[in-house]
Amino acid sequence: MSLIDPRIHQVLDGELSRQSLPSELRPALERLEAAAGVLRSAMARRSVAAWVLAEIRRPRPGPMARLARWLIERHAITVSLRPTWSFAVAVLVAAVVLVPSHGTEGPILSAQEGIAQFVGRFPGARSVEVVGSFTDWRSGAIPLQDDDHDGVWQTEVVLPAGEHEYMFVVDGERWVADPLAGRYVDDGFGRQNAIIIVRPGDR
Repeated sequence: MSLIDPRIHQVLDGELSRQSLPSELRPALERLEAAAGVLRSAMARRSVAAWVLAEIRRPRPGPMARLARWLIERHAITVSLRPTWSFAVAVLVAAVVLVPSHGTEGPILSAQEGIAQFVGRFPGARSVEVVGSFTDWRSGAIPLQDDDHDGVWQTEVVLPAGEHEYMFVVDGERWVADPLAGRYVDDGFGRQNAIIIVRPGDR
């Protein structure tokens, strides 16, 4: 690595005139000045200001060009759900997955099971349920429905095949033997229980 004579530095810094520089150092000074000129020219061509101006002056692409560029670029998509919407989505998924289908197929029965249909007319009742030997005479297990509010309450339930005793419980307190049962048996307390016979595979 060659050292530059301090007097050349002084000339470049303006501290010494070119005429006072010895003739043998002037070629080195000229080479340095030429190199500095090349650098200044390159920096001028690639200056930030020039690049910004060039970008500003560049014509804005049309709508079709922008659409084409957007289609070929990658885009990150983030889905953010609020807690309320997250809960609603979870409930909807659970309903679709967990709620059994009520299609025309019906339940799959074993050879020892059948479907019992209970129907009773109780106009003005707030609730009706059926209890019997199949619920160990405990209430709250099999409610009846009156969907069209015409006073006719009904339900279907899968029971073991055979003979079962039952009664309706109206509004949680009034026990009524099914007047349409056709068969009854004494309950041992002065009243009668209705009888239903469930046949295997009966619908």
